[in-house]
Amino acid sequence: MASNKNQHFVPRCYLKPFTIKGEGAAINVYNLDRRRLITNAPVKNQCSRDYFYGQDDQLEKAIQSLEQWYGSVISEIIEPGYKLQLEHQYTLKIFWLFQYLRTEGACRRSAEMFEDMIEPTGLDSDFSMSIKEAVQTAMRAFAENMEVVSDLKVCLVRNATSVPFLVSDDPAVLTNRWQLEDKRTRGGSLGLRDAGAILLLPLSPTIFCLGYDPDVYRVPSDSGWLTLRNATDVEALNEFQVLNCRANLFVGSLDYAEGLHRFVDEFIHHRPAARHIVNFAIFEGEETAEHKKYRVVSKSDFKDAHDGIMHAQTISQIPSQWPSFLLRRNKSCAYYNGTGIGYLRQMHAAMIETARPFFKVSPYK
Repeated sequence: MASNKNQHFVPRCYLKPFTIKGEGAAINVYNLDRRRLITNAPVKNQCSRDYFYGQDDQLEKAIQSLEQWYGSVISEIIEPGYKLQLEHQYTLKIFWLFQYLRTEGACRRSAEMFEDMIEPTGLDSDFSMSIKEAVQTAMRAFAENMEVVSDLKVCLVRNATSVPFLVSDDPAVLTNRWQLEDKRTRGGSLGLRDAGAILLLPLSPTIFCLGYDPDVYRVPSDSGWLTLRNATDVEALNEFQVLNCRANLFVGSLDYAEGLHRFVDEFIHHRPAARHIVNFAIFEGEETAEHKKYRVVSKSDFKDAHDGIMHAQTISQIPSQWPSFLLRRNKSCAYYNGTGIGYLRQMHAAMIETARPFFKVSPYK
């Protein structure tokens, strides 16, 4: 049985730089639903649930080990004069992936999507996925896909403005500027293997971790660091925390309290009304040796069908602006084979065996 009942899905070691005076005891919480700033809230009560990961002692120890690994790295990163190290880049990417998969918001979205797909089939409720089952699924996905973001480049962003980086209860964000903007890919779900992938993770009020596909973008960094002097760029990164979070934003200093209220009022309306959609289709009766023709229908029409398919699609958050330092690479490239697999990064295209070979394409023509 797990030794700790109160288990955090955003660890205290991660939240510590955002706490009041960086002491790790208390933090200021901005609740989006109530539009209210709660000051001096205990960190131990934030982003946690009783036995969130279940009662597997080995799993709990593995999680603690990863968190300690991250904690030791972040303690070095926040020291003055730190230079980005290759092994630390790997740690940050692994921690991002773990954090991306494991939060309550992420697991609740998985459970809700599963429920929306099960309900039209008429299957018994025993087939529904609980939050804890979604957590276990996320942990397996992490163990099986630890290298999925290893080919991305990491840049640390230093904040030299008066606007702090914000953090939320679902802080690790996946986005993809190219795919959200390009007519060939617009409207689809974003994947971890996709060309143009971008990883976002605030590390402290003054340091931000950016992971990106170096075959699609370029970032004018110096030895792995980029300094921001324009508050608009900071707000462009902070907007993703508003778009992605489940309920709460966190800030250490009350100096930004008034600015935070204004910021939330400006960007909260950009939050998507739904985080996923399930599409339904039924067989129309036309069939060849290679194809079957399906027609998109409503959920109610799908329930009575004898031959149907469902497709779950994640709704991607589209920001109102992108940071000015995220630039297009002139000789950009992605890999595509004309199928629904989509546009992949080179490493992942090379790992997939398909009847149709991948060929190199230019995202930015």
